[in-house]
Amino acid sequence: MRRYLLFSLIFVITSFLLLSCKDYSEPLPYGPVPTESQLQWQKMEYYMFVHFGPNTFTDKEWGDGLESPDVFAPTELDCMQWAKVARQAGMKGIIVTAKHHDGFCLWPSAYSSHTVEESGWRDGKGDLLKELSIACEKYGLKFGVYVSPWDQNHPKYGLPEYNEVFAGTISEVLGNYGNVFELWLDGAYGGNPDSTFRYDWELFHEIAYSKSPDVVIFSDIGPGCRWVGNESGIAPETNWSRLNTDGYQPGKFAPSRDTLGGGNVHGKYWVPAECDVSLRPGWFYSPSTDDKLKSVDQLMEIYYSSVGRNSNLLLNVPADRRGRIPAADSARLVEFAKEREKAFHVDYAKMSRTLSDEVRGAKPKFAASNIVDGRYDTYWSTDDNVTSASFTVYFRRNRVISAAMIQEYIPLGQRVKEFSIECALGDDGDWKEVFRGTTIGYKRIVRFDSVEVSKVRFNILDSYASPVINNVEIY
Repeated sequence: MRRYLLFSLIFVITSFLLLSCKDYSEPLPYGPVPTESQLQWQKMEYYMFVHFGPNTFTDKEWGDGLESPDVFAPTELDCMQWAKVARQAGMKGIIVTAKHHDGFCLWPSAYSSHTVEESGWRDGKGDLLKELSIACEKYGLKFGVYVSPWDQNHPKYGLPEYNEVFAGTISEVLGNYGNVFELWLDGAYGGNPDSTFRYDWELFHEIAYSKSPDVVIFSDIGPGCRWVGNESGIAPETNWSRLNTDGYQPGKFAPSRDTLGGGNVHGKYWVPAECDVSLRPGWFYSPSTDDKLKSVDQLMEIYYSSVGRNSNLLLNVPADRRGRIPAADSARLVEFAKEREKAFHVDYAKMSRTLSDEVRGAKPKFAASNIVDGRYDTYWSTDDNVTSASFTVYFRRNRVISAAMIQEYIPLGQRVKEFSIECALGDDGDWKEVFRGTTIGYKRIVRFDSVEVSKVRFNILDSYASPVINNVEIY
């Protein structure tokens, strides 16, 4: 009898502990999640693309690889100036076209005879990648490289052995210039369209990771991040950071542009989108575009449609024939930075009271107050069986607002498939829906007509798993 009572007591205590622990632990990840490198990449949000090479001096967008290396002749190349401009613009890194489709290498490559070493620049002793990597380090920026697999100059291109050549090229740019945050692999393919030659992407990735384990590899389909499907800097409003890539390759064997833009709702892999766009009409510098820079208003629209739609923004700012960022381009970037600062300077949600009727395990660890505490790794969440819930931000006094930002805690996956925002108008508290949308992901910024409100309610209308929201800002 005593043994029976002892077992019964143990059973009761164990059951109580199990029930007590229900939903008190952190939510389990839902679907694929970002690697630490992908998470840090997503937090960068906005960085610079610099197209620079022989095309800068021939006024072409795509060279043919037949140019003399002496065409490359910057008179005042200053990578420190590039980095200073990027830093003043609020950018977090620089990706340079180390090798475009013409095959010209901005470093002295052992795998090519079409490089800066064969040019007259710096008496053939120059290395732009070295100069830029040093400049990025000095200004606290991350350094990235664009390396096109298409090479219109190399005699081995189109032959099976070219894959080993290109693998060696990747080994150089990732192995000799310190930490590289992103390797930009264009999917362009040239040569005989009937050729059976194919790029060995598996080899390229293997070499890249062996030299730089934390590098984020860009292509149409990643694996680190994907092309958004256009060169306008615009992500679709529904944007999943998940993608099915099995059976696909970059370039002409990639998924449709619509799929690249929106991702796959139940995609097998975590492959977030990157939006690339140029400040000028073309990618390389041309004197004819000196007066055709995008306006600040255009840049703000791009920002809201890229960073504001769960994507990173890669803004191209081509260096001119001196090897410097033109003054007008630099000034426009600073104006853009000031406009962003103006738009997001005052966050009315910060330090406001935030409450929800649905809190995971009724524990403060998952309370709605975590959403406005300014820390990335704290969040509001619900019990596992609750996939529709809301939280409300209460202001101390009425505020006139016209925009809001909301973030999912993506280390646990992307979950939300529909949400809305309601405002209590004035003092009477009548609720009005001001926005309804689909995906959130790392960051979603939404705008609406200005309203004077006393509180704002965020409704998670539908989610594939318990919502996990770690930040909200209201402007």
